Amino acid sequence: MIRSILVALDDTPGATAAGELAISLARRGGARLTAALVLDRPHTSGAQEAVPMGAAAFLERRNASLARRIEEEAEAALARFAAAAGDLPFETLRLEDAPAPALLKAGARHDVIVIGRDSTLGMEETPDGLAPVIEALLHQGARPLLVVPPPAEMTDYDPAGTVLVAYDASLPAMRTLQLYALLKPEGEVRAKVFAAAEEREAARQMAEDGAAYLRAHGVEAGAVGVSGQRPADLLLAEAADGRPRLLVMGAYETTGLRALLLGSATRKLLREAPCPIFVHH
Repeated sequence: MIRSILVALDDTPGATAAGELAISLARRGGARLTAALVLDRPHTSGAQEAVPMGAAAFLERRNASLARRIEEEAEAALARFAAAAGDLPFETLRLEDAPAPALLKAGARHDVIVIGRDSTLGMEETPDGLAPVIEALLHQGARPLLVVPPPAEMTDYDPAGTVLVAYDASLPAMRTLQLYALLKPEGEVRAKVFAAAEEREAARQMAEDGAAYLRAHGVEAGAVGVSGQRPADLLLAEAADGRPRLLVMGAYETTGLRALLLGSATRKLLREAPCPIFVHH
């Protein structure tokens, strides 16, 4: 069971949806809720760059204006969150550091971090629709994430549907399955374990192994195995058809010189999944 939730707030649609999901989870399970405002001082009031002689005053004024704007946006996001929370108590954290170190430190004191897929968090940009801080949180953090898409992108989403679990017997998949079984972020709801492999029988057996683990932890779980060579596409098709309330998946790396980057299949799922994702590395 989840005891504590950290949710990152900003003014993006995904962050607003993340706040609403965090509130729902806290109400349902009685978890302690913390709202984090990332002010990113190193890239606002402390930003430095080479300027022509005599332009230092301009840079100082620009940084001050930028810092004020970030403060105003953060306060507006907090006000929307407080209105949505109503009488639900929550703590507010004002994080001065850059997004990754700020959330890594704060997240270590919570069971799960809830974040919008498109969160900008101060000065961070999301050119491909996926917040860069998500990669840092997966690689360097000890806690699972709940990544929430903007509402406009959750077209194949049923908040009362089943939980779809992607499983391939890898270490990230095993760790994520265990954390999901222990935390049960959506409570005691039915799950479907999905596996894909070149041979359908191998996929079916993997899915059944994952489902058996969930059943041992009190989760009603079925198993689906399919044959194919593009697991991410097959999983997205299953999500579109089944309209799950949550996707559970492990995060995978690429290899070689790009070993610090998430694999292309993981990024595709994080960018395109039509529902919130419970993900761990």
